[in-house]
Amino acid sequence: MSALADPSRRDFLKTGAAVGGGLILGVALPDSLLRPASAQPAASMPNAWVRIGRDDSITIISARSEMGQGVYTAMPTLVAEELEVDLGKIKVEIAPSAESYINTLLGGQITGGSTSVVEGYDKLRIAGAQARTMLVSAAAQKWGVDASACRAQDGAVAGPAGQKATYGELAEAAAKLAVPTDVKLKEHKDSRYVGKAVNRLDTPGKVNGTAEFGIDVRLPGMLYASLAQCPVIGGKVVSFDAAKAKAMPGVKHVVQITDGVAVVADSWWRAKTARDALAITWDEGAGKSLNSAGISAALKAAAAKPGAAFKKQGDIEAGLAGAAKKLQAEYELPFLAHATMEPMNFTADVRPGSCHVYGPTQFQQLASGVAAQASGLKPEQVVVHTTFLGGGFGRRIDVDFIGQAVEISKAVGAPVKLLWTREDDMTHDFYRPTSYHQMSGGLDAAGRPVALKFHLTSPSVTSRLFPPVVKEGVDPFMTEAAVVPYDIPNQLADVVIHDTGVRVGYWRSVSHALNAFAYESFIDEMAAAAGKDPYQFRLALLEKQPRLKGVLQLAAEKSGWGTPAPAGRFRGIALMEGYGTAMSQVAEVSVAGPRVRVHRVVVAADLGKMVNPNIVRQQLESSIIFGLGAVLYGEITLKDGRVQQSNFHDYQVVRMPESPKIEMHIVESGEKPAGIGEPGTALVGPAVANAVFAATGKRLRKLPLRLV
Repeated sequence: MSALADPSRRDFLKTGAAVGGGLILGVALPDSLLRPASAQPAASMPNAWVRIGRDDSITIISARSEMGQGVYTAMPTLVAEELEVDLGKIKVEIAPSAESYINTLLGGQITGGSTSVVEGYDKLRIAGAQARTMLVSAAAQKWGVDASACRAQDGAVAGPAGQKATYGELAEAAAKLAVPTDVKLKEHKDSRYVGKAVNRLDTPGKVNGTAEFGIDVRLPGMLYASLAQCPVIGGKVVSFDAAKAKAMPGVKHVVQITDGVAVVADSWWRAKTARDALAITWDEGAGKSLNSAGISAALKAAAAKPGAAFKKQGDIEAGLAGAAKKLQAEYELPFLAHATMEPMNFTADVRPGSCHVYGPTQFQQLASGVAAQASGLKPEQVVVHTTFLGGGFGRRIDVDFIGQAVEISKAVGAPVKLLWTREDDMTHDFYRPTSYHQMSGGLDAAGRPVALKFHLTSPSVTSRLFPPVVKEGVDPFMTEAAVVPYDIPNQLADVVIHDTGVRVGYWRSVSHALNAFAYESFIDEMAAAAGKDPYQFRLALLEKQPRLKGVLQLAAEKSGWGTPAPAGRFRGIALMEGYGTAMSQVAEVSVAGPRVRVHRVVVAADLGKMVNPNIVRQQLESSIIFGLGAVLYGEITLKDGRVQQSNFHDYQVVRMPESPKIEMHIVESGEKPAGIGEPGTALVGPAVANAVFAATGKRLRKLPLRLV
């Protein structure tokens, strides 16, 4: 049974006034403690998760964006399971921007943090069970029988004497009933869909071309914009000469907005070609002094400051002082771009009294707020239409390109699609932060660790959007995976927030990838200093961590740890807990000159219940390959304030021929689902680096990995 104990706080909403007299059902959740600094309250509307029409149509409202992670399948699966309907008959609509659709784990209407299924698991199952219960009750009343004698199955209710009524026939009557606050949910073992490898609902549209991405949006009378932005970080327009651009075919307008100069034309290519003809004088500002070497030096200088502690255990100074063997190491990671396959784009239609925006966003609430600000309208006059996302990875939490589109549309008085080039996308990102990690450790005479100190210096990713989250010098989104799970008596972890002058944002796995690389590389170094096998060294420190111990043992077993690897190959192991998932990876690599080749990755993950095993596998595979690109190639560098990378020729990603064999071993416990889209990204780095050490005897403490 699932009881919602306080209906006054979780206000159940239903109405028969919509969907032709059908049933709309949802639950409005209490406001979050977190709120973005610049987001304005969005227009309120009933929080409908399930809509059942008199025509037997069933629609699930997805409050999370679909960016390849499978929420347009996982969320309907949860509802269909409890509602007793054919999953294939469910339609999915993306929710509008509304307070009632916030992600209660993240504090806004945000898709990110591997939280979509985690946050929606109970909510959507309960909504489906409530709708089913109300429909059964409506049928029982219609037939004059007890509800316990009726059964819901395949979109209809059957009665004890052979009666049958479809959900559509019962929807209007059900809408008049009280919403039950105590409903029975299925046991996982009795599931028809949950836990089964059902086909994705969004695949047909993506195959036949009917799925609409932001780049596909077309509006009547729509124009196209290409925006010239300063090549130097933080630079502004001083003046521009648009005479040549205005004389080019198809050009309708040239307008200056906050972030640059936009050319608006009757096709995007004409707009882009004319943009290239603009003569712009830029004020490069302080950003022109930014260089990668200087940023690195400043980061290391800032590390000399005392850190804000976020973990204290035992006495770190005494532990280090009394250690039989001491070791130190420093690790450094670069800025990284998101490099989504679909570049940033949005379409805006600003009119007197209204603003409609269309495109790919991970943060509808903030999109609504920036559109209201840029258009000069009230938040309730803004409507956000979310399309499929051609990749997100955290980049589309930010909304700079949405504000730009709105400014341009307002200036020209017409609907406008703004589309960035790949080069725009690479050079005007909100990058994953650079970071510098200083590690200190101590071993006793038996080679067991007695002290571990972690000192992190990095920009804050959270202070810009969620300033209240940063408390007493600690940004919790910087310290993920920085609390080591091992049984080490004396530990200290602290952080120094340092602003580099380069704008940063959320990147798949956020700081897990930064901190796990440093921690798990250093644990390997401690094992080597102790003269112990890296797997056995970790295993001995996990007696109090059964989930982590279990996945470590499973990964070691399935990878053949302790047995000879194929000729010329070497193995490395790593372990982490993140997003509620316990995970271990073993990477198998070879080294030829300066080149590292990853042949095989064995992953063991304990992730609670699986809603869809296929989606879990897809997410694990994609996260590992995404992370591997950062390990082998990823790096954003600056010279005179200009980002030096521009496209995939100089910002490499892992391509198909380079992709390793990925073997997945899932531990499905009875716990609720955990996040799975990001842990794999974080853990592949130390697993590969540790394998490179096994191959070469050389510790690579800086990413991307380079042997020369």
